[in-house]
Amino acid sequence: MTTAALPVQHAVEVNAVSRVFAGRKGASVTALDAVSLTVAPGEFVSLIGPSGCGKSTLLRLIADLDTPTDGSIEVFGKSARQARIDQDYGIAFQQAGLLPWRTVTGNIELPLELHGTGKAARRDRAAELIELVGLSDFAGHYPDQLSGGMQQRVAIARSLAESPSLLLMDEPFGALDEMTRERMQNELVRICAETSAAVVFVTHSIPEAVFLSNRVVVMSPRPGRIRDVLSVNLGRMSDRGENLREDEDFFHSVSQVRELLHGATPTGARGVETR
Repeated sequence: MTTAALPVQHAVEVNAVSRVFAGRKGASVTALDAVSLTVAPGEFVSLIGPSGCGKSTLLRLIADLDTPTDGSIEVFGKSARQARIDQDYGIAFQQAGLLPWRTVTGNIELPLELHGTGKAARRDRAAELIELVGLSDFAGHYPDQLSGGMQQRVAIARSLAESPSLLLMDEPFGALDEMTRERMQNELVRICAETSAAVVFVTHSIPEAVFLSNRVVVMSPRPGRIRDVLSVNLGRMSDRGENLREDEDFFHSVSQVRELLHGATPTGARGVETR
C-alpha cells in the first residue's frame, strides 16, 4: 500500500496578483499585473527591477500592509492577514526605524513586549539575538550611539524576535556605504544559515541579489510583471563567504541578471526559469 505524497506547503504563494491604484480624474495606475510566485521554506528570493516596477508593492502585499486588487496570497498556507496576526514573519526596511529612547535590548524586546511575552523571556530572547548579530558589547547603547550598520543589525534582530519562519526585507542595506553593505550581506547570510528562515528581499543591487539569493526574480517596468527567474547555483548559505565575490560563477550570474534586466536572453543561460 502506497501513501500519497503530502502537498508541499510554500513559505509564500502569490497567485495571479494585481494591484491597481486609483489616480487623479478617474485614471488608474497598474503597479502589478498578474504576478505569480512561490517561495520555498528556507529559500532566499530577491526581487530586482527598475524603480517603480512594483517590488516594494509586492512585498507590502505579502506582509498584509496592502491588499491585492486581484489574485491571492498565502503565507505558510494561511492568508497574508492571518500570517500577520500569527507573527509568522518579520519585516526590515531601509530605515532601521529604532525608537531613540530605547536601548538596543529595549528595541529588540519591543515586538515581544507588544505581544505579552514575560519580562524574563524577553530579556533572554533579546540577549540571544544580540549575540547572533554580534552586538553583545552594545546591548545598553541607544540608537544615536550606533553606526548605520549597527542600527540595521538591531533592526534585523528585532525582526527575528518572535522566531519567524519568513523575513520580508525592503532594501535594508540601501542607505549604507559599500563596505558596510558587504559586511551586512555577510552577516545576513550567516543569520539565514543559522535560522533557516525563508527570505523575500527587495534590492536594486545586482551583486547583492546574486550574493544572497537562491533565486533572483527579475521584474519588468510598470506594470510590474515577472520577466524571468534566475536560479543562483553558488552553494549553500553556510558556505558563502567573502571570497565568493571573486568567483567566476558569481560574475557569470551577475552578468545574467544584468542581461535579463535589459530584456536580453542571457549568454550561457543555464538556470534561468521563465515564469
